[in-house]
Order: sequence, then C-alpha cells, then structure tokens
Amino acid sequence: MASGLPDSADQPAAAPVAPAYPQHAHLTTPPPPPGIPPLATAPPPRKDRRVLRAVLRWTAAVVVFGAVGAGTAYGIVGMERTDVPGLATESDGRWVYPTLTKPPLPSGSPGPFDEVNAAGAHYADLRALLLPAPKGAKEDSALRGEDGWLATKDFLAEYVEEDRAEFRQKLVDNGLRHIAARGWTTEDGTHTRIYLLHFATAAVADNLFARDLAPYSEPGYSLRDAEESTPDGHFPEEGRIVDVPRTPYVEPKPYGAEQVRHAYLSAGDVLGLVVQSRKGSAAAVPFQQTVVLQGQLLS
Repeated sequence: MASGLPDSADQPAAAPVAPAYPQHAHLTTPPPPPGIPPLATAPPPRKDRRVLRAVLRWTAAVVVFGAVGAGTAYGIVGMERTDVPGLATESDGRWVYPTLTKPPLPSGSPGPFDEVNAAGAHYADLRALLLPAPKGAKEDSALRGEDGWLATKDFLAEYVEEDRAEFRQKLVDNGLRHIAARGWTTEDGTHTRIYLLHFATAAVADNLFARDLAPYSEPGYSLRDAEESTPDGHFPEEGRIVDVPRTPYVEPKPYGAEQVRHAYLSAGDVLGLVVQSRKGSAAAVPFQQTVVLQGQLLS
C-alpha cells in the first residue's frame, strides 16, 4: 500500500460460500437491534474547485428482512424480483449470484450496528464481506492485491489523475486502514469493480462519505472513465437498507465508447464503492442488484 497506509491486517477466517447458484441469491440479516445510536453529524460540505455546495444525504428507508438460522455466521434475504421496479420478469437481465453467507464474527464481538458497538466497527474479515462474482463471470485477479488487500495507489487508479493526490491525502488524514477489492467481467462485457475501505470508526467513514465523496449534486471525485456523473434518479427506493445509505450516479449521454455507473455505500466503519462499465451502455438492473446485495453484506 502507498506510504502511510498498511496493506494487510490479521482477520478471522471467512465462512464458506455455498457452491450452488440458485436463480435468486438467498440472503438473511438478523433483525436490527433496538436503540441503534445515530452516527456523527457530517460537517458542512467542502468548497472545492467544482464548488460542491450541497450535502444532501439520501435517507435510508426501513426495509425489513426476516431473520433465518442462528449463530454468528448467517445468511441474507435477497429481494424478490417484484420488490424492485424492472426486476419482475425472468428476462430482465438480473445476474445469478451464489448463496451469500456473512462471515463469522470473532467470539464475543458485536455486529457493526449492535447497540453496544458505538464505533460501528466491522469485526468480521472485510475480505469475506465482498460480494462474490455471479455465475459465468470471469474474475479480475488484478484486484485481489497482496493477501487480499489492495494497495491504495491501485484503488486511486479508478479516478482521474488530477484528483488522486488530493484524494490520497484525504484517505491518510482520515486514517484509512486497508482496502479489500474484487472485480469481474460478465459474458455481456459488463466490468464490475467493488472496493471496501476500512476506517477506525463509523463517524470518520460517514463524514467522508457525506462531505467528500457522495454529495447528491455530483460525486466529489471523478472516475477516470466517467469524468461527468449525475445522480441516478431511476435507482429504486425499494430495497433500501437501514443503516447503509447509498448514493448512486450514472454517466449521462454522450458517454463515448462506454457508459459508467457507480455508487458509494456507507456502512459503519466501512465505505464501499461499486463501479460498473460496459461498451455501449451499462444496464441498470444488474447495477442495482449488485449495489443492493453488497449493501446487505455490509449491514
């Protein structure tokens, strides 16, 4: 990892992912505990060269997912096709993901949104919280990094060159611990990249999310393949996850040879970035599906 940022950390072993590929990813989360303390209020938005003035957070609507099973390793209940507009038919382009299982927590450790976990810490192995590739996809080995941890410079390569130095310093100043990443390409040519950035506390990650990365008006930093992105107003409200706010963006026309969609997620002490690009245009349904499922794994 780049200077000042560690590249690895000792984490407990992840629970195995079921090998079967069902038609729908079956997911389960435990019911949210009562009295979850609020995260720190974000400071006023920074005024950078793009004069980003608005820090308008998308509030998380409560979506109840029934709990199944028991123990520290547990699954997640996925959305039915009818839960999200555009996912109502078998031919809508939805990908087939394997059965998803959250990794076990170390003995005695709380979940990130348990009442006793004031820091919003993820004690499970961050690498095991990455969404697996869907059926038929070819994984991007370059994103595995060393021992599963990606160097900061490789993450920053996702952004335009002129923003990288400033963004890197922002990560250093906010105490970035490490980055886990995964990527794949599906048969239709859609290239997916997922990055999970681990910080010391939820307050740090949430402030960075709201103030610097994901204001509603436009993203704080431009992706190298989509220097212009606008809020994705067609991303369905259904399937929102309590405690995991998200801000999706889409590259508007004209977008050249490829179109890029991306979204930021804030989940306790972890920030997530999901990027999908495809020659011609990037389909909305698999992007929405991928963002929602990754959010559920972090919840």
